[in-house]
Amino acid sequence: MDAHKSAGVARVYVPNEYTVYLSTKDRGKLEGYERSLEQELSGYLLEHARRRSYDLLTRPAVTFRTDERLRLGEFGIQTRLVKPPAREGGSPSQGEEGHTMVYSAVSPADPSPQAQPQAAVTTRAVVALDDRRYVLEGPRSTIGRSKDAECVLRDPNVSRRHAELRRSPGGEWTIADLGSTNGVKVNGRRVASSRLSPGDEVTLGTTTFSFDIEQ
Repeated sequence: MDAHKSAGVARVYVPNEYTVYLSTKDRGKLEGYERSLEQELSGYLLEHARRRSYDLLTRPAVTFRTDERLRLGEFGIQTRLVKPPAREGGSPSQGEEGHTMVYSAVSPADPSPQAQPQAAVTTRAVVALDDRRYVLEGPRSTIGRSKDAECVLRDPNVSRRHAELRRSPGGEWTIADLGSTNGVKVNGRRVASSRLSPGDEVTLGTTTFSFDIEQ
C-alpha cells in the first residue's frame, strides 16, 4: 500500500485490491481458514489506510492465488487500484496495475530465474525511548532484557528475548513476539506479529517506545 500510493490534488489514493501469490505447498497450509485470513488482512489494510489518512475507492480486497513458479517460503504481492462500478450492475474497471513484489523467507542455493526476489532495500529501524535512541541495522534485531540483545530494555516485565524486529527485502519492518511472558502491543493492540509503520507506538512489558524508519 505504501509503495504504490498515488497523490491527487488534495488526497492520497492507495490500491484497494491485493493478490497474494503463494507456492503450492504454502497455499495448501491455508486450507480451511483462507477466507478468514483474507478478511483479517483486509481489515488490517483498512486500519492502516485510516491511520495514514489514505483514501480508498472501496474496502481493500485480499485474494490468495497459487503460482507454481514460487518455492516454499516465497510469496508475491500484486496491487491494483480498481474503480467501483459506475452504476448498479456495472463491472469494476481496472486502474493502474502495480508490479508484483516477490519476497522470500528462505535462501535457496539455486534461485529460479522465473521468481527472483527483489533486491533488498537497506533501511534502519529506530527505537526511540525517553532517554535512549537505538538505530538498528537488521535484518534481524532482538529486543529484550538480555545484555546480548541489540536493543536492551531495563524493565523487569520484559523477557530476556522478548521480541524481534525483522526487515523485509523491500525495506519494511515487522515486529514478532518471541514467546514473551507479557506479550507485544502495537498501538494498544496485542499482536503476535505485526508490520510497523513510522510513528507506531510499541509496548513491551511496561515500556513503550516510538518506532521509526531511516533510509
